[in-house]
Amino acid sequence: MNLEEVELMIKAELPDAQVQVQDLTGGGDHLQATVVSSQFEGKTRVKQHQMVYAAVQEPMASEAIHALALKTYTPQEWEAAGQTS
Repeated sequence: MNLEEVELMIKAELPDAQVQVQDLTGGGDHLQATVVSSQFEGKTRVKQHQMVYAAVQEPMASEAIHALALKTYTPQEWEAAGQTS
């Protein structure tokens, strides 16, 4: 699966999100995504991850994406972590 396609799928579900997707193995099916969205505010980390998994449900079900490691942040958490856009 193309990394840009994954990014677009996540942004379709979370339009304000900043998304960075990395291929962990070079095979295109073991990915890591860092997602920053204001829609995560007030939600548990589990709920945040569920929101991202909902965006990529189809390629996960078909195993086009075999594994997806997530790091999710609200904009405030991202800023506090010393990160910039």
